[in-house]
Formats: sequence, C-alpha cells, structure tokens
Amino acid sequence: MRAAVTLLLLLATAHAEHRGRAYVRDKVCQEFKTLGKDEFRTLTIIANSRKFSNATFEEINHLVREIVSLAETCCAEGTDPSCYDAGSSALSAKSCSSRSPFPAHPGTAECCTHEGLEQKLCLAALRHPPQPVPRYLQPSNEEICQAFKKDPKDFADRFLHEYASSYSQAPLPVLLGSTRTFLSMVSTCCISPAPTVCFLKEKLERKNLSLLTLMSNRVCSRFTAYGKDKVTFSYLAMLAQKTPGASFEDLFPLAEDAAEVFSQCCDSVAEDCMQKKLSEHTTKICSALSARDERLANCCQGKNIINNYFCISALQPALPSRLPEASKPTNKQLCGEDGALHVKRYLFELGRRHTSVPDIFLGKLYDAAGKVIRECCSAKDVPACLDSKRQQMDGELPSFLEKANQLCGQYDKLNFLDFKKKLRESLMRTMPDASPEQLGLLAEQRAEFASTCCPATSPPLYCASKV
Repeated sequence: MRAAVTLLLLLATAHAEHRGRAYVRDKVCQEFKTLGKDEFRTLTIIANSRKFSNATFEEINHLVREIVSLAETCCAEGTDPSCYDAGSSALSAKSCSSRSPFPAHPGTAECCTHEGLEQKLCLAALRHPPQPVPRYLQPSNEEICQAFKKDPKDFADRFLHEYASSYSQAPLPVLLGSTRTFLSMVSTCCISPAPTVCFLKEKLERKNLSLLTLMSNRVCSRFTAYGKDKVTFSYLAMLAQKTPGASFEDLFPLAEDAAEVFSQCCDSVAEDCMQKKLSEHTTKICSALSARDERLANCCQGKNIINNYFCISALQPALPSRLPEASKPTNKQLCGEDGALHVKRYLFELGRRHTSVPDIFLGKLYDAAGKVIRECCSAKDVPACLDSKRQQMDGELPSFLEKANQLCGQYDKLNFLDFKKKLRESLMRTMPDASPEQLGLLAEQRAEFASTCCPATSPPLYCASKV
C-alpha cells in the first residue's frame, strides 16, 4: 500500500536530516520516482495541510509548488547531488523573508535566527495546533459537481487542503483513504447519468471510512493534547460516566487499552492500524460492559464495529450512582509509588457520582492533583503541605463540581432555547443589578461554552483555556 511509502515523505524534512543531506535527498527522490509527480504532489498537499492546519489554500499552494519543483528539478537523472541541498536552503531562506508566501507561524522568526542545517531543522519542526473543531462542510452534490466540472484539478486541490487541515490529527493512512475514495466518488458520480443515485450508493460505501476519519481525528486530537497518562484518565472518566455501575477494576484496564491503541496508531503509517486496533478495543468494551448497561449493549449489537464505537462514544452520561462519599487518598498513598493511580481512582469515584461534570473539568482536577503531588511530596514538611492543599480542596471542590454539574446537566437535558432561558434566569438571580444587555451577553457566552465543552467530544485545548 502506498500509504506506507509516505512515511519517507513526511519524515524526510522533519526528522531525518540528522542522518545527512544525502540521506534526505535520496529518500525524497525515491518517493518522487516511486509515486510519480501527481501522487507526490497530492501527498505533499495533504502532509502540509495537516502540518499547517490554519494556513490558507494559497499559502499551502505556494509551498507545494516549490517542494514539487525542487523534487522534479533535483531528482532528475544525472543532476548534481548538491542541487537538492542548495534548493532546500533557498526554500528556507524564502521562508524567512518578510514577504514569504508560505504558511505563517509564530515560531518562524526564532528559527530564522539560526543558520544552515539548524535553520532547516527548526523550520521543518514547526506545525500549527489542530483546529478545535473540524471546519470542513461537504457541499451539496450539485455544488460539488459544478466545481468539479469547472476545474477538476483545482477542485481536488482545494478539497485535499480543506479536508486534511480539518482532520489534521487523523492518522495519515486513514486520511489518505478517505480523501482518495471521496475524489473517486466525485469523478464517478459527476459524469453518471444518475448522479443522485450514484452519490447515495458511494456515500453508503464510504460511511465506515468517514466515521473512522471523524473518530480517529477526535481521539488523536485528545491524545496529542493530553499525552498517554492523562488520556488514560480522560477515557476512564468517560466510561465511568456512561456506566457508573461499573467498578474501577472493570474500567481501568479498558482505559489503559484505549491509550495504548492511540499511542500505537495515531502516528502510525500502517494501513489498517487504527481500524484494526480500534475494532479490537471496541470488542473488549462490549464484552466487559454490555451486561452492565442496556444502552451500551444496544450499541454493541451492530455488525459494523467502528459504527458501534461511534455509538458508544455518543452515549449521553447516565444518571449518577447512589453511592457513599468517595474516600480521599491518604498522604502516604499520594506520595507513594502509585500516587497517580490513587488520584485516578478518587477522581473516577467523583466522576461516577457527578456524571454531568464533563471531561474538561475533571481534567482540570487531575492536573491540579498532579501539581499537588509534585509540590508537596518533595516539600520539607510533606504532611503540612498536603493538609493545607486538602483543606483548600475541601472548601472549593463542592462548589466547582456543583456549578459544572448544573451547567452541563441542564445542557444535556434541555433543548438549546430552553437552556439559554434557564441561564438567563439564573444570571438574573445572581446578578440582580446587571443590565439586560449584560445578562444577554453573559448568557450567550455561557451557552456557547456549554455547547462546545459539555459534550464528551469537546476540543480539549480550546475548552481548557475557557474553563
């Protein structure tokens, strides 16, 4: 599968230069000759649209044109070996120009203070943060065909850019498969005598791959933002809130398994890594939890396992379990070898008791607990430090959980207009002196926050900054 070959294309400029200029040139030229100019260009659009996900189409187009031209010129038979190095140096210099047509990045100026290979490596390592929410909206069939017939090449280029930048965290093989089948569908159906029927049939065939692209972009965005340890906790909390009757011992191995899948597959160029591993993980969830939750069991009845995973992830939080107050970890447990595990267990217990408190709020608590462990477990007076932090938490935690639970609980239960009405009424009670304009603005802000950050699919970095 050609997707595996693209490892060389993506790694050549970003990671491989430490092995020498000849290594980079040889690998890029091998890619160019193996794939051919058109496929090399397609992959260059996708790779750079993922890397610079907030760049404009025009910026990406400038960069792609230069990269393809460099490969075409310097990979020809008999070309001087210095051609590629000189051309890539000129590309770096152009990136550092005040009038550079390439994607803008805050780190470019710092990279341009270096020279030579160090400058190239620095520029190659730059990338934009992922978009909080995918912005690609598929046009109507008629609009697609109109744009395609007007200029097939321009249509394909713009689609590749928009789709790859929107789903920049999806594994490369998933993204390649999804874009390739979409463009194949368009080229087939736009010349079909019955385009509507053709699109319907092709979209049904693409449904599994489209879902895989959406879900893998979502989980890999979270993995990139959180890292393996925190994504394990995040997944644990998600499962606890959907199946609050399940124990920590039931759910923690599943959370660890999910984190392992993401660590193996988010950056993998193996063609079927994400589909295969996510399917295996979904089977484990269904086997372990179907007997504990009827809604989850219903999700597991489908024949399409990726669709089953999507169904599970879309489940609303369950009603909280009626349980006694959760036991807090002792000082000895917090500062022991398994301190982080005790934190996970305690916050798991909070999550199953407050099922409407979303991941982003529980994640803040997880970060705060980690900070306490780092600060206090190395302090001169460990018990005094921990007791002080515990007292502070006891004073602030109930209010924090109540506010988050109320906001997101109402958002889950009410339609959006009723939710905004409730918000306004609540604000009127707590801010009786505020003007109608101020109340309206605050209600809009909180409604926007709730609609983005209360769902389990919330963008982690964006919502963390808004809490």
